[in-house]
Amino acid sequence: MAERSSFIAWCKRYISVSALVIAGALVYVLFFNDNSILNHYQYEGEIDRLKAEIKVNRDSLEYYRAMNSRLDTDREAMEQIVREQYHMQRPNEDVYIVE
Repeated sequence: MAERSSFIAWCKRYISVSALVIAGALVYVLFFNDNSILNHYQYEGEIDRLKAEIKVNRDSLEYYRAMNSRLDTDREAMEQIVREQYHMQRPNEDVYIVE
């Protein structure tokens, strides 16, 4: 019991109510708020993931733009893609698909 009363006396002497309120507000802001440290790291991870996805999409866009310009200018490339991917053929032509 004496230990408890000495602890209470120490708390009254060195810890004020305003310090407890400030400490509580600080803990709330750091851990439980929408802008907390944990949420910050989650948002940073999501931003990194989205940046990687944007990079992949830009690379894909560049590939398809190059392919589109190639198909506009090169008729042989267009014929090759049409035959291979869409299985088109010329009239009176037999096509055998081997897989």
